[in-house]
Amino acid sequence: MIAETVCSAVSAAGLGIAAVTAYRKRFLAAARIAAYSLVPIGLVMTGVVEWVADTAFSVTAWAGVGVLGASWLLFSATRAVERRRGGTRKERKAARSAQREAVAPAASAPSLGPSTRPASRPAAAPRSESADDFSDIEAILKKHGI
Repeated sequence: MIAETVCSAVSAAGLGIAAVTAYRKRFLAAARIAAYSLVPIGLVMTGVVEWVADTAFSVTAWAGVGVLGASWLLFSATRAVERRRGGTRKERKAARSAQREAVAPAASAPSLGPSTRPASRPAAAPRSESADDFSDIEAILKKHGI
């Protein structure tokens, strides 16, 4: 009974604020305020407020809310882990098969994989003339007509 009285008072106050807003020639805002202020009285008339009041004091209802919260936490945690791993199982399987296809046709090892060459490379032979240093650059410039 108290909940219905409070909802009726809130609706009446909201309609009063909507009337003042309409008096100030802000009709769109007044209509929006009136719409919001009619919601509590509508909830009372449909019986939702009584149902909520009965549910609020039920131990079983609160246990159900706890179960729903635990379910939501588990769902969120699994989604977060899935994002860190790189997607769903189907996406990871597709990525692995794409990585296997990255092998060149005649190669025995993946073309993007680790190198099989020894870590130490032989030192490059020193160039005899300084003109050889710019021969590649000159060839490129001549090719482009510069």
